[in-house]
Amino acid sequence: MARFLLRSLVSAIVTMFLVSIMLFFFLEVGTGDVTVKILGIESTPEQRASYRAQLGLNAPAWQRYLDWLIGSDWRAEKRVGYPLVTVKNPNTGESEWWADVNGNLTRWKMKDGKMITFHRAEDGSPVEVDLPIPWTKLESGEEIFWGVDTGNNAVMWVRGAGETVWVRTKAGFRKEGDGPREYIPLRKGLLRLDAGKSLQTGRPVKVTLIPRVRNTLILAAVAFMIVMPLALIFGIISGVNEGKPVDRTISILGLALTATPEYVTGIFLILIFGIWLKLFPAVALFTSADAVFENPKLLVLPVLTLTAVEWGYVVRMTRASMVEVMDAPYIRTAIIKGMPRSRVIFRHALRNALMAPITIIMLHVNWLVGGVVVVEAIFGYPGLGSYIYSASIFGDPNAVEAAAMLLVIIAVGTRLIGDLAYTYLNPRIRYA
Repeated sequence: MARFLLRSLVSAIVTMFLVSIMLFFFLEVGTGDVTVKILGIESTPEQRASYRAQLGLNAPAWQRYLDWLIGSDWRAEKRVGYPLVTVKNPNTGESEWWADVNGNLTRWKMKDGKMITFHRAEDGSPVEVDLPIPWTKLESGEEIFWGVDTGNNAVMWVRGAGETVWVRTKAGFRKEGDGPREYIPLRKGLLRLDAGKSLQTGRPVKVTLIPRVRNTLILAAVAFMIVMPLALIFGIISGVNEGKPVDRTISILGLALTATPEYVTGIFLILIFGIWLKLFPAVALFTSADAVFENPKLLVLPVLTLTAVEWGYVVRMTRASMVEVMDAPYIRTAIIKGMPRSRVIFRHALRNALMAPITIIMLHVNWLVGGVVVVEAIFGYPGLGSYIYSASIFGDPNAVEAAAMLLVIIAVGTRLIGDLAYTYLNPRIRYA
């Protein structure tokens, strides 16, 4: 069993690595110029080139992949010459990058052709200090300086030759003339749970993604705890009563629910329970981050919609597996020998009949977490599915990559759980 589980774990790691490569290159290389989507089609080539440099898109694809996976701070430190650290901003709660210069957290900014040095005060605010700038003279005669700017980038300034850049502000984009020549956007990388900055919101992906993941996990967990036990019970009842009225009733109901799309079921539930009877909210309107705990009724209609779709599918798979096992020779032999029917079902048939449903259930965990876009859109539920949809429409690669890799991790994790379940259900694997 240990060899089987080790092989599954190695396979999972290799799968995630290969998927990360394909995902990155499909989104980063194959989606075109993302700066057009950010700045608009009326932006000039100069504006797009400036913003492309600020995003680090001028680097080769392999370099951007490494930055995305393992972070860019390791190579930025070589350029800056000081350790780079992150500290939380006391006002926003988001991480900021600073250079640790002799124990002082330091940043730099060029203004009117002059370099200004900032130290971080105890309250988190930047304080201007008068310190000399260690310019480095190149063979070309230019003097350069690598430091950390106020936008969480490691940048290279050229003395007396500030670049024209377009800076993103709350009011739009502003032209400045004291910009750096080269940029390395600082991030710790996906392996250290830092997916970079969202191009759509300008905030770290982790800050915007985590609340959505939490909302979807709550919705999926509640739906899973309701639908799976019910589906297994009704599937077993249907399977052991093959051809009887109870079997036909459960089978027809399961087929009808499976064939009905989520948006149809959701709309009917909204009309009946949300508008006509007014028992539950028709829309999952979140007035706060903890709205789902303050008003659990927000979950009722989305959970019922997911339950209707999933219940029918799992019931049919469980029923088919149970019918096949009940027709097996060893089951017929046990019944002929006079063994009680309940003991035959629960002692001998049930464990083997659950092999196929376990696979279906593990696959449907992925669907419950990442494939509920339609359900979340119908009820206005702010979850992971709607997050991926909006990020994809905007063309936000950092957000899409982080969310997609999370789904890959969930898919691989559920497969490992399924393998563990197999070792329990199948002695041939357990003792191999």
